Amino acid sequence: MTLRGVPNSQPVLRGGKPQSAPDLTLQAPKQKVQPGEVTAVLRRILAENGDEYRWTYVVAVTCLLIVSGTTAFTAWIMAPMINQIFYERRGDMIVWICAGFMGASLLRGFAGYGQAVALAKIGNNLVARYQKRSFDHLMKLGVDFFNDTRSGRLAAQVNENVGGVRDLLSLTLTSISRDAVTLVALVGVMIYQDPVLSLSSLLIGPPLIWAVVYITRRLRRINRESVLINSRLNGSVQEATQGIAIVKAFTLEDELARRIGIMADTAEQRNNKIARVAERLSPISEILGGLAITSVLAYSGYRALVLGQPPGAVFSFITALIMAYDPARRLARTQVGMERALVNARMIYELLDLEPKQGDAPDAVEARITTGEVRFDNVTFGYNADMPVLRDLSFTAAAGKVTAIVGASGAGKSTMVALLQRFYDVDQGSIEVDGQDISKVTKHSLRQSIAYVAQAPYLFEGTIRDNIRYGRLSATDAEIEQAAKLAAADEFIRQQPQGYDTPVGEGGSTLSGGQRQRVSIARAIVRQAPILLLDEATSALDNEAEARVQEALSHVMQGRTTIVIAHRLSTVVNADHIIVLEEGRLVEEGTHATLMADPDSIYARFHRIQGVKGLGLVDDSVSIQTSSKDFETRNIARSTA
Repeated sequence: MTLRGVPNSQPVLRGGKPQSAPDLTLQAPKQKVQPGEVTAVLRRILAENGDEYRWTYVVAVTCLLIVSGTTAFTAWIMAPMINQIFYERRGDMIVWICAGFMGASLLRGFAGYGQAVALAKIGNNLVARYQKRSFDHLMKLGVDFFNDTRSGRLAAQVNENVGGVRDLLSLTLTSISRDAVTLVALVGVMIYQDPVLSLSSLLIGPPLIWAVVYITRRLRRINRESVLINSRLNGSVQEATQGIAIVKAFTLEDELARRIGIMADTAEQRNNKIARVAERLSPISEILGGLAITSVLAYSGYRALVLGQPPGAVFSFITALIMAYDPARRLARTQVGMERALVNARMIYELLDLEPKQGDAPDAVEARITTGEVRFDNVTFGYNADMPVLRDLSFTAAAGKVTAIVGASGAGKSTMVALLQRFYDVDQGSIEVDGQDISKVTKHSLRQSIAYVAQAPYLFEGTIRDNIRYGRLSATDAEIEQAAKLAAADEFIRQQPQGYDTPVGEGGSTLSGGQRQRVSIARAIVRQAPILLLDEATSALDNEAEARVQEALSHVMQGRTTIVIAHRLSTVVNADHIIVLEEGRLVEEGTHATLMADPDSIYARFHRIQGVKGLGLVDDSVSIQTSSKDFETRNIARSTA
């Protein structure tokens, strides 16, 4: 199940990782309406939040009951007002009746204010609570979930759906405590004043209820489609703005505008359909209400003119009937409004009910990592079961040494780093750190012992200092500045308008790629972890900056187990151990000298084909793929010999 709720195109594989192909399908799957669904969702919301808001609910319900009571009182008081003031001409009753009417108005006004503030307080707190709860739960889900779910759409959908919990609870409370109670009280006044007329007026109830049930059944599926389409639209706009540099560089403005235009038009059509279906209730309720009021007016006029009955009871009855029309209409429309709130609330619970595919073992213990020796033992893993990325991979990254991973794109280098951090669990074999199987320790304690620098640096909202401190939240300002110096970042940071306190743009857009990477390296340095993972950490740097960072890293690597994925020869040459991967298998390993000693080795051919003399390697994919074929040919020849 994916939160998008939209059928995906078949995934395509890039570098062994599943990627979602572009999907322009805007139809939501049809879901069968389950009876009692509103009750079930409401029961869950109340079970999770009822105790927290108990006394606020008491205040809100009390205010709503006061509103209902004073409304019914206003209708009831019409009878003595008409009979005693206008019919019997009793002047002594004017003050009392006016005082009663004014008192009811004051009570209703203050009670309405109180219930509005109380419900707003509950609603706003519910939204904040479910936003925090949703984010906390998202942080517990594995990387695989985010690979399958577009972040822009997810953020837009969560923001839209959290309001459904608030609306569902608020609509239920107001419809029961205010509208339903008001309607019952007014019907009680009508029956008290004239039972016969009341019975005839209530005949409009069955057809109105039938209309509400019919319309809400139609609306449930349409509302879900609308929510999904709007979330896709908002997510696409967010993604387009985040990737505006690529949009401009590849002149995609017109194409993206066309696609978003299609989604906007589809959203408009769904919203128009919702309006057409939902508003059918208005003419139905108006016609039925008009028939009821017209028949009552005609009959009451006949009784007053022909039978000579006092008009007070009739006026009170008509007032109650007219006043009952609004809560009856709101109750009918409440059910329609609750359908959209139900869709949103149910979808937020679909997210909250997602179980992480990869959790800690029940008996997981805290990792005790000191030296940081890493051992892969016959590890096999694939993002898809029938397409393994790593095959029977075994090697040891010695404690306190530098191990370099070399291989073509898609050979499984980054996958190794992901498995070591337990972003995924291996299909076969095991990974051990200091002799501890990482599947049997908590992920949190494992990752606290690892510092990671990704190929694509990512900075968060905040200042440069904040982003470096994310490596270790307890780091002092002096430690942050020292880490920046080691990462060759201190100089350009101090040139910023506010130095270390300069806010970075979205994703660090106000800094260059090399500057973002150096901040990312400083973040890893300040972590002070025994294991350092560098995933092509210097790929975004120019030669001068790279030389400075490499010099700094050489000091940082001392005493730490370092695993480097690199295309840069300087890191590979100085590594204590080099591993060459081909299609997920270890095909060669050794030092730079031992691998170069065999002129027919993949590593040696890779080195020669690149033609690098002290400069960085540009692209290893073609060379290693070419060399691997020679390697297979050489192995066949050797085995034949």
